[in-house]
Amino acid sequence: MVITERRPPPDPLATLPADDAPARLSLKQPGPQSGLIDGAWWPRSRDLNRELPKLCDRLDLPWGRITRVTVNPTHWPVIPHKVPVHGHTVNVGWFRDEQDAHQLMLRSYRVGRWDLLIVPPETDAEAAGRLMAAACDPQDRRTGSALMAAEAAGQLAAAPTVAGPRTGTEDTWEWEGGSTSGRTAMTYGQ
Repeated sequence: MVITERRPPPDPLATLPADDAPARLSLKQPGPQSGLIDGAWWPRSRDLNRELPKLCDRLDLPWGRITRVTVNPTHWPVIPHKVPVHGHTVNVGWFRDEQDAHQLMLRSYRVGRWDLLIVPPETDAEAAGRLMAAACDPQDRRTGSALMAAEAAGQLAAAPTVAGPRTGTEDTWEWEGGSTSGRTAMTYGQ
């Protein structure tokens, strides 16, 4: 008799090239809006032509077609005027003084305006977890820059841990995917 070991199926995200991996995104739960930001986005690079289509693809369904995005140019080397997203084009603009350097503003036909914290691509997973959890906390009223300063000063609480599907002990930010904690955030890109 041959005994074979049963293994879980491979994680499809673990084998995807960075260009094909979905957007790492965490959003506040639906309900009364509170705070200054509506969630967080953790891009894999500073290339808006590559990153914005993945973000807009993830948000088009829950928010309605994303039509416009604005950023502060401080952390983006190139800001395209238009970015093609499956089936439509998203207009991209920038504001240096009027917009927080660590935030992204999105507009859609259905929802209106949403502001997301931008977690820098080079951020390690633990810090990204803390930032994304704080951005989704309905009681937190800080701006993106204030959240980044709090993280740099070591003032953000650790992201809550949950039993993960791989080891049972992984923290909330599993495999660059996002929070599995349904209490504070809706997460895409897992």
